Amino acid sequence: MTTYGLLLFDGAEELDFTGPWEVFTVSAMVRQKTGASDRAVLIAERPDPVRCAKGMRVLPDHTLADHPPLDVVLVPGGVGTRREVDNPVVIEWLAKTAAAAQWVTSVCTGALLLHQAGPARGRRVATHYSFEDTLEARGEVTVVRDARYVVDGSLVTSQGVSAGIDMALWLVGRLHGRDHARAVRRYIQYEPAPPYLADEPLPGAS
Repeated sequence: MTTYGLLLFDGAEELDFTGPWEVFTVSAMVRQKTGASDRAVLIAERPDPVRCAKGMRVLPDHTLADHPPLDVVLVPGGVGTRREVDNPVVIEWLAKTAAAAQWVTSVCTGALLLHQAGPARGRRVATHYSFEDTLEARGEVTVVRDARYVVDGSLVTSQGVSAGIDMALWLVGRLHGRDHARAVRRYIQYEPAPPYLADEPLPGAS
């Protein structure tokens, strides 16, 4: 059984956690066919609805005080990280919970909270491109600027927003095998082919 815990806070970037949430819950669904009982839970400081960066409101499953033991901890980014970095309740919880988890992960500026709590110090990390200099200036960290996600021991950090999906797919593959990760990717039809990838106009476009 694998239990994924995704931290929530006001101002969390929506796709930072909903992207990995989709990967983790589909992974659990696929593994359920083999008798596994994986689960993903949303955790916040308080039981009240969390208002995310773009206005989505989310009801957490657990608080910092009553969640089950976690195998994987995920910290999203978003404007709320600038406030939570000075929240001793969240930072102390993160330091304690990360020490007991098998894997510690972040998306986007969630790396800031992992740096403050300790797990990212002295490690190689990824974060949102607009935050790389700021994070690096805090010291005791090596910011990798050319990778969607970075694995350093049991710490896995990713660049911004959609990069969390890549990171989560790698992680379920590491936990449960590459064929499993491919089955998850196929189910969510994650085969990036973004429009407007090149700067040149499309043929016939004005």
